[in-house]
Amino acid sequence: MDVEVRDDPAASRYEVRVDGRPVGFLQYRLRGQRITFVHTRVDPEHAAEGLGTRLARTALDDARRRGLAVAPVCPVVIDFIGRHAAEYLDLVVPPLRARVTGAG
Repeated sequence: MDVEVRDDPAASRYEVRVDGRPVGFLQYRLRGQRITFVHTRVDPEHAAEGLGTRLARTALDDARRRGLAVAPVCPVVIDFIGRHAAEYLDLVVPPLRARVTGAG
């Protein structure tokens, strides 16, 4: 199984493809130096393959590379950052960090 995640800026989303076929996406809004991750969807037949995690990791790594602040709204991204706070919490805009960590 060949898995590829790539940004499609024209559609404002990261897409995940399996064997060249699109099977999911992570929708975002980009405003200046802030990216808001809005919604993740993976086709049901690929739900147990960790593709949502791959989308989140790729998008967050790309945000870091681009110097973007992250506003996670999507539950998949919030959960991923919460499980990998040591790597990614610093990207989250301060007012939303408690939502990610469950504190406060």
